[in-house]
Amino acid sequence: MTSNRELLERSLRAVWHPCTQMKHHAGQEAALPLVPIARGQGVWLHDFDGHRYLDGISSWWVNLFGHCHPRINAALRAQLDELEHVILAGFTQRPVVELSERLAALTGGSLGHCFFASDGASATEIALKMSFHSWQNRGHGDKREFLCVAGGYHGETVGALAVTDVALFRDAYAALIRPAGVVDSPDARLAAAGESAVDVARRAASALEARLEREHQRIAALIVEPLIQCASGMAMHDPEYLRLARGLCDRYGVHLICDEIAVGCGRSGSFFAHEQAAIRPDFLCLSKGISGGYLPLSIVMTSDAVYADFYDDATSRGFLHSHSYTGNALACRAALATLDIFADERVIERNELLARHLGSCLQPLAGHPQVRHLRQRGMIAAFDVVSDDPLFSRHFYVEALASGILLRPIGNTVYFMPPYIISPGEIEFLVERATAALEAALRR
Repeated sequence: MTSNRELLERSLRAVWHPCTQMKHHAGQEAALPLVPIARGQGVWLHDFDGHRYLDGISSWWVNLFGHCHPRINAALRAQLDELEHVILAGFTQRPVVELSERLAALTGGSLGHCFFASDGASATEIALKMSFHSWQNRGHGDKREFLCVAGGYHGETVGALAVTDVALFRDAYAALIRPAGVVDSPDARLAAAGESAVDVARRAASALEARLEREHQRIAALIVEPLIQCASGMAMHDPEYLRLARGLCDRYGVHLICDEIAVGCGRSGSFFAHEQAAIRPDFLCLSKGISGGYLPLSIVMTSDAVYADFYDDATSRGFLHSHSYTGNALACRAALATLDIFADERVIERNELLARHLGSCLQPLAGHPQVRHLRQRGMIAAFDVVSDDPLFSRHFYVEALASGILLRPIGNTVYFMPPYIISPGEIEFLVERATAALEAALRR
């Protein structure tokens, strides 16, 4: 029978883990534990030696409805008996058509065209290429540059890194990248004395306006993570920024790309985060939770106007992008089952109650002497920790695992992004254990 130790040893020999310094996992006294997982059920992950961990981050933000959800499992089993995959160039199939139609309907038809890929970084690349090519087809050949928001993260492929302003990911590959312009972040934590989150949003939008006024003839698109910049420490901003950015993009003839790879699918409190600003982008990137955390899938949604820019007799004016598993039938069926759960189980309404309970449980931490900026939007909550320990993040992660919870801080930011099926009691367990892990990490 497989044990934790056996699988750990095999994994260290054969698997190169992502975003990981593998040396930290090596040896009997590894700085970071590598955790073998045997199975998942609901919000819980179980290892081979009988321990379990509450998945407080939805396994890298993808697992919306818990592990091994019966409705998604059943949908995939049924799809396996019909069609697993077929080339999407020159062919089509029912799951990809139904998913495209249902997503378009969720935008009121304003984003009525879906282009499929496998992951978030690919969606970013598609949106950038599509924006650039759209302007070329319109005869605006000078519009080939992009703007991104300070601290924004949009993926780790070379094109996506161009619009990612996180030094850890970008700097190692700087020689390969054609960097985008960076504009001020509306992060509410940047408020000066007497400023509100709305004030910060307006100040950042004013800086954006000045940039667009000078450079709009060269700029194809602005890309932004609506409401929450996740990888930069769950930086949250007021919807006013999106409203103003949409108006500025319209005024200066620049596309607006909303990267909802992490914050879409109900995570921010509405199904699409941009809905809270009462706007629509020109391009919408979805991934992570759209398949319920089951299979790789990403989607770029866009408008009739952009689609028309490519509609022509000449192949060279078509959108020239593909990959072998585009619109995979199994992944699309998992996404359809995910949308069914949203529709049938009033998920957004239930999440409002869960979010309030999470916020209430976390509120005592606002008075902790080493906690700053306790914040929340929808089913994402976070706080920053004042600590001079350069290894605080690692120590907290290890202490959290020892307490039976999976939480991975981003630097000194501890965040919570649990599956939507978490119960009030499990929220209380998660926060209680996180508080204990915080104290233990600060004592090191």
